Amino acid sequence: MTEHSDSDREPSTGGSPLSAGERYHLNEGTLRRLWQVLGAQVQAGGTRFALWAPNASAAAVVGDFNHWDAAANPMHPLGDSGLWETFVPGVGEGACYKYRLLDRRGAELPLKSDPVAFGSEHPPQTASVVRDIGGYGWHDSAWMADRAGRNDRSAPISIYEVHLGSWRRRAAEDNRMLSYREAAEELVEYVADLGFTHLEFLPLSEHPFDGSWGYQPVGLYAPTIRHGPPHEFRDLVDAAHRRGLGVLLDWVPAHFPADEHGLARFDGTALYEHEDPRQGFHPDWNTLIYNFGRREVANFLLSNALYWLEEYHVDGLRVDAVASMLYLDYSRKAGEWLPNRHGGRENLEAIDFLQRMNQLVYGEEPGIMTVAEESTAFPGVSRPVHDGGLGFGFKWNMGWMNDTLAYMAEDPVHRRYHHHKMTFGIHYAFSENFILPLSHDEVVHGKGSLYTRMPGDHAAKLANLRAYFGFQWGHPGKKLLFMGGEFAQPAEWAQAGELDWATAARPDHAGITRLVRDLNTLYRGTPALHRRDCEESGFRWLEANDAEHSLFAWLRFGEPGDPPVAVLCNFTPVERRDWRVGLPLAGRWREALNTDAALYGGGDCGNLGAIEATAEPHQGQPCSASVTLPPLSVLFFVPGES
Repeated sequence: MTEHSDSDREPSTGGSPLSAGERYHLNEGTLRRLWQVLGAQVQAGGTRFALWAPNASAAAVVGDFNHWDAAANPMHPLGDSGLWETFVPGVGEGACYKYRLLDRRGAELPLKSDPVAFGSEHPPQTASVVRDIGGYGWHDSAWMADRAGRNDRSAPISIYEVHLGSWRRRAAEDNRMLSYREAAEELVEYVADLGFTHLEFLPLSEHPFDGSWGYQPVGLYAPTIRHGPPHEFRDLVDAAHRRGLGVLLDWVPAHFPADEHGLARFDGTALYEHEDPRQGFHPDWNTLIYNFGRREVANFLLSNALYWLEEYHVDGLRVDAVASMLYLDYSRKAGEWLPNRHGGRENLEAIDFLQRMNQLVYGEEPGIMTVAEESTAFPGVSRPVHDGGLGFGFKWNMGWMNDTLAYMAEDPVHRRYHHHKMTFGIHYAFSENFILPLSHDEVVHGKGSLYTRMPGDHAAKLANLRAYFGFQWGHPGKKLLFMGGEFAQPAEWAQAGELDWATAARPDHAGITRLVRDLNTLYRGTPALHRRDCEESGFRWLEANDAEHSLFAWLRFGEPGDPPVAVLCNFTPVERRDWRVGLPLAGRWREALNTDAALYGGGDCGNLGAIEATAEPHQGQPCSASVTLPPLSVLFFVPGES
């Protein structure tokens, strides 16, 4: 491979894919649609390849089309921009390729995949694949026009979280994963039937190792080939939209794996990562951390966020491991991290990056949502940037999840001593726009499934889980449930197989599925349960202090004119008769949902469909009613006859 100067650059056909202005904006970190000019751009008669590798002394594109011969298709530098390009006639859709680079001293580097590739080979093969991503015919215009209202914090948002590789397999076909097109039929219909509003996928960017679940991506611009090529992923999104489902993707800008074909020391230098391991190495995951302070690197990531939203009509991004980005000392001991310019532990460059990301995507794609997986008390995660926040639309409520799961794991006889774990979340429930997550992280690494974390025998576990889901759906905050939870899968999640569909068909477990469906239906159809999910005015305690009996009760409110909802919880296996609850209105209150109903596998204890409130003040309300609380149950009451 020989070096080339800018003076002898003669593209094989046409002009440079990057104008002088585009090159300037790339170097300034303001070329927002990077994917339109870098990577493998299919053109008439061939493909143009463009690459950023500023510290390489030579570059070439190699592949099946030139027998991996670096001398066949050398790349030409574009001045001092750090960009390289070449046009290869006859190369098109499906061609495998990599880049052969020499470092600044002329030493040959490992073959590198394209950072902006639109496709990759099936793992464990690592070559990039030319994909023409233009020309898709979308059929989701009605959804796109209406989605802003579906992603708003006043909307009902109930998310089914999915690892596509292990939701369902084809056992008769060597246990293969579903294709995107198969998921467009089977998964979409399943989730829509359960009443969820959104599908959230664990990362679908290309990644070399199945066991990472996608959280160590190498090809940020490539939908993983495990399920099909890019257009078929679009088929899945399109199908979801036409069925009334939003699509969220887990997105990983926090770190990347050190695989030699990836971004690590891409041009012989720490190009994408920090040189100093105190800033550039992540001890928890043995990964590398992006240099958010480098303009071109931040632009690479910002452009990628916009790419998924624009090119694939994705409705939102859930940003993984935000806490690890915010703090320089995350998982580090004293002496293993470098303070910021003010001497503090906050990663100012990462904070600026996240703020810019949220400003960009909300500005360019109105109606989308961004979600932060952030496990600390960092202030203003879902506050607008102009108010000093990070600018996310929503934040996962990790504290609520930890506290309530710990409470539910207690034997009911001991729950009186842990009562505050169920009430503490209200103290901060409205400080952010929260999503209540029962996610994949809670059913792996020896934690067991949600089912196994409930106390008691089989029947008690199911009753506890039914009550817990009732508590979650009645509590302020949007909802998220990882696949398998909807039928109380007994086994811990394993990414190498599929969900336990045989158990899902059993009547006792199918009752949990019916409950989740009915909770979603009630949540979506009852404004008081979602319109003020993120506002203190939408919630009022009726009973928060009855630790002795493990009872809780509260009211939910929507906008003026929306009927209120009373939510009553009994977390002991003891039936409570003639329990008086305060209510804001006299008259009949319909039992809209009872988690102990026989339909769900319960004992069918309750109130014969309704209670009658009279003008007897109680619990700070002008009226009250006598109620029967079934064992291990949650009840929802709404005023009215129907």
